Amino acid sequence: MDAPIDTLADAEDSRPTDPDATPLVVPPQQQSPPEPPPDSPVKPTGGGRGRDVPRRVAMAAAAAALLAGPVIGGVAGARLTDNGSRSPTRSASTAAPASGSSTIAGPADIQGILSKVEPAVVFVRTQDSRAGTFFPTQGAGTGMVLTPDGEVLTNAHVVDGASSITVSLSGQTTTHPAQLLGEDTSADVALLKVSGVSGLPTVTLGTSASLRQADSVLAIGNALDLQGGLTVTQGIVSALNRTISGNGETLRGLIQTDAAINPGNSGGPLVTADAKVVGMNTAVAGNAQNIGFAIAVDQVKPVLDRLRQGGTASSTTAPPGGTGTAFLGVTTSQADTGAGHPNGGALVGSVSPGTPAAQAGLRSGDVIVAAGGRELTGPDDLRSAVSSHRPGDKVDITWSRGGAQQSATVTLASR
Repeated sequence: MDAPIDTLADAEDSRPTDPDATPLVVPPQQQSPPEPPPDSPVKPTGGGRGRDVPRRVAMAAAAAALLAGPVIGGVAGARLTDNGSRSPTRSASTAAPASGSSTIAGPADIQGILSKVEPAVVFVRTQDSRAGTFFPTQGAGTGMVLTPDGEVLTNAHVVDGASSITVSLSGQTTTHPAQLLGEDTSADVALLKVSGVSGLPTVTLGTSASLRQADSVLAIGNALDLQGGLTVTQGIVSALNRTISGNGETLRGLIQTDAAINPGNSGGPLVTADAKVVGMNTAVAGNAQNIGFAIAVDQVKPVLDRLRQGGTASSTTAPPGGTGTAFLGVTTSQADTGAGHPNGGALVGSVSPGTPAAQAGLRSGDVIVAAGGRELTGPDDLRSAVSSHRPGDKVDITWSRGGAQQSATVTLASR
């Protein structure tokens, strides 16, 4: 290993922490000298400012508090909470995966999945040579190739503050320069463009909406920036719709997994038995064992669309029609099916005063069943519908209250 691994959660904004969110931790990043003592524990890696460290999240429970260990990526004392919309546990089957399930039976299955996904997973390395730095700070993370001509998806914290970015393809030692096309630090998503490449293998983005608790998954990435190739770990979907936050940073709708995620894994794929990407590995939980988090791919897709159209306020170029992240102004959890909302929906927990939701007349206890012309089955659908728009866009919202449906057109605000 060329250098010690440090935390990744450097790319934080100045927004206040969401009181209803679970505090956040990111995989650590790799950083230049000095080397850690042989007996020192290696921290997870994500990737901003020459480091790739998964966000670290400290977990707090009512009965027994699990305090965070060393500060990682500048996130200390963060707490982890559950958004309350877990999917029911289902027993695994050795048969071929049914619709909405993922079962990996054995090593042969894993090798088959790797043969499809691993060629499109890349090593992302950064340098920060800002004024006053005698030795450039180095970082290491992971990326996923989206297009044959070199579009690469990774975490924003992997490339935060980097003065140069290079990408190495799986199985190759040659490095290629890459430029940052755009990033959304509030969503922790960045889009890179690798120079001088063509005909690259690509990952297939699936859908996270069909994931269920206990589905089998693999995490692939540049764990600890070890020599000799990518690392693969196996696990299950431990929980869905987690929210983590800390130091003004909040990520929602996350997939929790027990597949090992370590520093350097940030930006890498979480894949199911059909070899499709359902999440982007991003964070780990403090000193807890086997608790990692991936950004659901359904949350990534609308951000990518914006970045391709010119970025966000956190990018070098803000999109026309508004800056920042579109904002409705509600906290939600999973709604059970019922009168007026037979397909479920997003149950409103609270409505912030003065927000578009408050102006539309939404109240705690309402169930949002449609947004922007999309039918909703839960909070993830609502987040996806809102994040696919820009601040200032007008969106039709439909909700159920007491079995009767109501609707309004709201103008989304900027977070």
